[in-house]
Amino acid sequence: MGGASPHFHNKTLSMRRPAGIVQANMQQRFFSRLESAKSVLIAGAGGGFDIFSGLPLYFHLRAAGKTVHLANLSFSDIHSAEGRFLTPALLEVRWDTQSRASYFPELHLCRWFRQRDEDVPIYCFDRAGIAPITEGYARLVEELNPEAIVLVDGGTDSLMRGDEFGLGTPQEDLASIAAVDATAVPIKLLACIGFGIDSFHGVCHAHFLESVAALVQQGGYLGAWSFCREMPEYESYRAACEFVFERMPRHRSIVTSSILSAVDGHFGDHHSTPRTDGSELFINPLMSLYWAFELRAVVARHLFLDRLRNTETYMEVSARIAQCRSEHAPVRPWQSLPM
Repeated sequence: MGGASPHFHNKTLSMRRPAGIVQANMQQRFFSRLESAKSVLIAGAGGGFDIFSGLPLYFHLRAAGKTVHLANLSFSDIHSAEGRFLTPALLEVRWDTQSRASYFPELHLCRWFRQRDEDVPIYCFDRAGIAPITEGYARLVEELNPEAIVLVDGGTDSLMRGDEFGLGTPQEDLASIAAVDATAVPIKLLACIGFGIDSFHGVCHAHFLESVAALVQQGGYLGAWSFCREMPEYESYRAACEFVFERMPRHRSIVTSSILSAVDGHFGDHHSTPRTDGSELFINPLMSLYWAFELRAVVARHLFLDRLRNTETYMEVSARIAQCRSEHAPVRPWQSLPM
């Protein structure tokens, strides 16, 4: 009389909720959104090593049978390279591209793929204003015809709406977001990885979580999931990162190094690059989380993104952001996480 037996209880549950329904309900909305897309463009939003933060998604989606392309807003001097320019602000980089630039992670990544007998081009956008980057994305969409674009941010400052205490490094993120938003591609998503890393650039992570909560309310949140070192995608991601780090030892990415340290289980003030010497880090498991969003929802809540769209140069983007920031005072104060 003390209640149903465990056997009866489990049988009742299985009758009410078949295993197939449980599996469907538990699938991340991010991957459900990409299920119908046969061709996907993964692009680094914030420049530099951001494209590396998209590599685990690249390997996963390619293993699922999709055609996957890579692009990045580049910090390299793309005009020092010899290659095919699709527009004045967009260069196709391949393993045999020749360049005088000492900083060129995308080129080294192409050469890592070549070691695996793969010829994978990476399309590099110049560090320019939003108008030329928008033109570049329009041309790239014409070239590749993707059914989905996933912008990837190493860090989480791409979710700042403009009135936070600190915006991190918004110029590149906003340029990529605005440019992809302007394309006619039907599925446009944003994925962030590296929660906590942007403290190094003055970002308040309570404001990031507040943005996530707002996107939940608006239906623009597509879930979060952990990236684990036992995953085959991680093995390939780590191998690619280490290959490039060895060839650019003075430019080992702080963001990428922190993510690697977090996935490997390091905690607290752990330093894997001398670039962070003299600072205090807080490496932690939250840095290994992907957070995903509908790009249109992120764009819709930004306070002044539309006022940046006609900019031609990087300096013009910076000046316009500073002007808009002054008009949205007072900036929301820093808020410590109560945990």
